Amino acid sequence: MAEKYSLKDDLFNADSVGYLADLFQAADPSFQTQAFKNEVLASFPSLELKQRIDHIAQVLENHLLGEFPTAVQQIHAALPAPLDPTRSDDDFGRFIFAPLGEYVVNHGLENHVEMSLDLLETLTQRFSMEFAIRPFLNRWPERVLGRMQAWAKHDNYHVRRLVSEGTRPKLPWGMKIGLQVQDSLPFLDDLYADQTRFVTRSVANHLNDIAKTDPDLVVETLTRWQSEARQDAKEMAWIIRHALRGLVKKGHPGALALLGYRADPDVEVIGLQPDRDCLTIGESFMFEARLKARSDEALMVDYVIDFVKANGRTAPKVFKLKQVQMRAGEVLKLQKKHLFKKGATTFTHYPGVQRLSLQVNGAILAGFDFTLE
Repeated sequence: MAEKYSLKDDLFNADSVGYLADLFQAADPSFQTQAFKNEVLASFPSLELKQRIDHIAQVLENHLLGEFPTAVQQIHAALPAPLDPTRSDDDFGRFIFAPLGEYVVNHGLENHVEMSLDLLETLTQRFSMEFAIRPFLNRWPERVLGRMQAWAKHDNYHVRRLVSEGTRPKLPWGMKIGLQVQDSLPFLDDLYADQTRFVTRSVANHLNDIAKTDPDLVVETLTRWQSEARQDAKEMAWIIRHALRGLVKKGHPGALALLGYRADPDVEVIGLQPDRDCLTIGESFMFEARLKARSDEALMVDYVIDFVKANGRTAPKVFKLKQVQMRAGEVLKLQKKHLFKKGATTFTHYPGVQRLSLQVNGAILAGFDFTLE
């Protein structure tokens, strides 16, 4: 039986820790490489991924020389060359540099702000410092935002991306920050026209975060950007699609309209039904329907299941089905198999009467009830 994949072991292991230690030893022959590795690795079996990052940062305290300013010089000297500036996407760098950002937070946050920001600017060109910058944003918002004005125009796209990614309202696994949307939106107004997908992807993700609290602002912003024509049309279309993915699932009329889908399409749903209306958790059913267009329409077809939750109430979850251009009089057959998986780690099914609905351009047009046992 194949051994289960472990992300923490893939990213933080003897080889990666040894690589980091060798960098410091090459810059300073007095660095105790083996002692550092032994101290780090001794605790790894009991630590999860984030704990390993914190642990490495703590061990560094025992092996870097002198006070923080001296340690900063030692870190600068040990760093390899920046990531390849000719690439434009998916170049995250090596995770083993994440503990260096944590070290900066632990020792530079209160009394060495500018020096810390200088180092984070350098580090993010080897591995993104989106998590390390957030404590500084909370502690020194005006100083960090002032620095970000320059970073947004930096020659290195990793630094530019840090501005967008570091200020995201809902950065996954990131510390919550106290910024308002108006604090970061001016940066996005510059960065959406960036020529690297690594940056524009972050901008789109940032807008998707904002959409969870102010969807209309996101639609208005994207509409304005599109009219300014500062970004390549194809890339602008990609940004719009990626930024609106959450709103599209929810059927937001403005988001659908911006993507070219009418909120009230002239279509008819015929014969939406499953192959059975009662099944057991762990089984699947097939449902089908036909769509008839009365006029030429661009359609985004989803299905929504109102799942029974642990408290007995229901909550909807949207699933993508089809995007299609239909001509007047055309009939489209839709068919889909849905598995009600048992024992999934991310979602738990509960027995009871559930409902499946067909959603077209954000509007529920038809549905049926079924029982899950």
